[in-house]
Amino acid sequence: MTATIYEAMGGSATFERLVDAFYQGVEQDPILRPLYPDDLDGPRRRLTLFLMQFFGGPTTYSNERGHPQLRARHLPFTIGTSERDAWLRHMYAALDTLDLSPLVREQLNSYFAGGADFLMNQEPG
Repeated sequence: MTATIYEAMGGSATFERLVDAFYQGVEQDPILRPLYPDDLDGPRRRLTLFLMQFFGGPTTYSNERGHPQLRARHLPFTIGTSERDAWLRHMYAALDTLDLSPLVREQLNSYFAGGADFLMNQEPG
């Protein structure tokens, strides 16, 4: 039986560490920080729950918030090339803090790159 990425990563504790490391970068980032509220607890929790659910863990995110609607939820924010690149830089740095198999890391990299591109709502220029 094939494990989910959630299981392969070690469950919720690993996703919490990933998101905590990600937000440590966001907190200091001059491009991304203005896009977030002063208190990062809400965004931190939502990203953790979303990623756990997406990668095969509990459905707490959808139980609490309904369908993820990622594009719609991000439309109020200007997301261009610089925002996408900054987001990916912090997510990849956060992934570097985890001990992941090459296959899991490749799948995560692919998902995050595609997702970051998908959420862009400003033309490159």
